[in-house]
Amino acid sequence: MIIYNLFPLLAGKFPEWQPHIQRAADMGFDWIFVNPVQKPGRSGSLYSIADYFQLNPRLIDKPSPSSPEQQLRDAVDFAEGKGLRLMVDLVINHCASDSDLLKQHPQWFVYDPDGRVAHPFCNENGKTVVWRDLARFDHRHTTDSEGLYRYFLDIIEYLIELGFSGFRCDAAYQIPGALWRRLIGEVKQNHPDIVFTAETLGCTPDQTRRTARAGFDYVFNSSKWWNFSSPWLMEQYDLIRETAPSISFAECHDTERLFQEMHGDLEAMKQRYLFSALFSAGVMMPIGFEFGFRRRLNVVKTTPEDWEEPVIDLCDFIRDVNAIKQRYRIFQQDCPTRVIGYENPSVLLLWKASIDAPEEALLILNKDPWHHQHFFAESLGSLVQAGAPLEDVSPEYRMDYLPEPFTYDLRPGQAFVLITHRDV
Repeated sequence: MIIYNLFPLLAGKFPEWQPHIQRAADMGFDWIFVNPVQKPGRSGSLYSIADYFQLNPRLIDKPSPSSPEQQLRDAVDFAEGKGLRLMVDLVINHCASDSDLLKQHPQWFVYDPDGRVAHPFCNENGKTVVWRDLARFDHRHTTDSEGLYRYFLDIIEYLIELGFSGFRCDAAYQIPGALWRRLIGEVKQNHPDIVFTAETLGCTPDQTRRTARAGFDYVFNSSKWWNFSSPWLMEQYDLIRETAPSISFAECHDTERLFQEMHGDLEAMKQRYLFSALFSAGVMMPIGFEFGFRRRLNVVKTTPEDWEEPVIDLCDFIRDVNAIKQRYRIFQQDCPTRVIGYENPSVLLLWKASIDAPEEALLILNKDPWHHQHFFAESLGSLVQAGAPLEDVSPEYRMDYLPEPFTYDLRPGQAFVLITHRDV
């Protein structure tokens, strides 16, 4: 999955999505992910859904003669005509605290000891953050478990009918695995091509693995926070990869913009996108990354007026990286991967071997996006298992011939992407 996150509050009304979908197609993405499109509660947050069977008024073109649902279907049809499938957030851990569901089905919710509806919360840097605009569904102890389950199933069928063929399941790890197994199994009986991905940010590796075992097609990994050195990412990757393939990202709507974090460093943007795309089976990139946007996406406050004047244009680079991912099977799976020790701590050597194709890959990456770093190998072939020669398929500064011994002054953030084939 090569996913472009079209953030709806920035993209605007449904008929205004087409140029963004076209740009995603031109860059080689094959999925469009949109955050929740249903009607929110008073807070206006995309993730505080008040009515699961109405669309967000902020996304509807009211003068249009087409119904809101048809406006969305037209956007889906346009995307499918460009070879893209659409995925949407599935939010069933909670709903808006002012939703009519609390009056209609009070038994579906968790309550505090004082009788008030419970709100989801998290610990952020040692501080408890409570989302008071949200009400937690009671997945474990409701007296109407079948009614709540059927409601979730109806939500999914409604979204499928609108044209979505994939779901990013928000806060998936907070929902019992048994519920996911039943829900995913029943949906796939009728719609075998539907894809379920699990949002597992903030999970431990064990939590992520347990969630993945509930039947998810993909989980999201934490490679965005890796410093290219610490062992934790590879430990997480090895623990999970045989359960479900993973999706990497360099930034998402829950994080600061990478261009802002990196103080406008172009090479850091290239470095991080390339690594995200080639490290794991899937990759996701939010709208605006390609232009170096700095304003963080906000699930309440963002509007189309927040569209920024592009200061960089990474569209061609992203297209070339996506083409590498599409061309080689090894970059479409979570496969045996290890870091090879190297004397220069500012250079990452990453080896990968496909599990179902005769491909091996070697990534030589300058971890430092600000300075040149020297790399030397007596023989690049000694770093892989295959006997065939290595081929340079890098998106930039590609070499037609790899000499032995190999010596090179890596540009800031530069990466070599080398491919070889094992004997069949």
